[in-house]
Amino acid sequence: MSQTTARRVRQAAIELFATRGFHGTGIRDLAEAAGLSSATLYHYMGTKEDLLVSIMRTSLERLVTAAKQVTSDVPDPLDRVSRLVALHVLTHASQQLETRVVDGEIRALSDARRSEIIALRDEYEAFWQSAIDDGCSRGSLRPSSRRVARLALLEMCSGISRWYSPDGPFTLDDLACRYVEMALGLLGATDPLPKRELGPVHAVMAAVWGD
Repeated sequence: MSQTTARRVRQAAIELFATRGFHGTGIRDLAEAAGLSSATLYHYMGTKEDLLVSIMRTSLERLVTAAKQVTSDVPDPLDRVSRLVALHVLTHASQQLETRVVDGEIRALSDARRSEIIALRDEYEAFWQSAIDDGCSRGSLRPSSRRVARLALLEMCSGISRWYSPDGPFTLDDLACRYVEMALGLLGATDPLPKRELGPVHAVMAAVWGD
């Protein structure tokens, strides 16, 4: 299968899984949306679950890579939290359908495949926990619960994929900066807020996602 066809199949799956759900999408639906026969789709892409896992794996592997790059050699935990929040908000707003699939369809996977995806998700979330723990150890962050704070922040930042519109009153960069301020407030930041600089995050996103 050509790369063009593979991308067309992946995009069709993302759009259908995001709008209809995994269980609400049939192989015939996927084939029709991608302009292929059902037999051809099966031959090249395996099962419908294989396609879902591929989408999730690629998305999460990119997030892990990006999280590592935006926090590498950044000693200040407030800066690391700020960059992670901005990264999460920007990716979830700019790739709304894909992130909606990754966040919402994990329960559709079989146990074995779910374990693989959860392991990747945990690897990504570990960057957040590490930054929060470091901030608490230094006294610059004071959440009532470190774990609950991490979960709450991720849920808050992921939610932008469900409502963001480029036609809204705020630019995406402005929203990312506002989310950073809210996140640090939720974490009980005691130090002055870091300068709102999104350049490093944009550079990593361009390198990892290629656009």
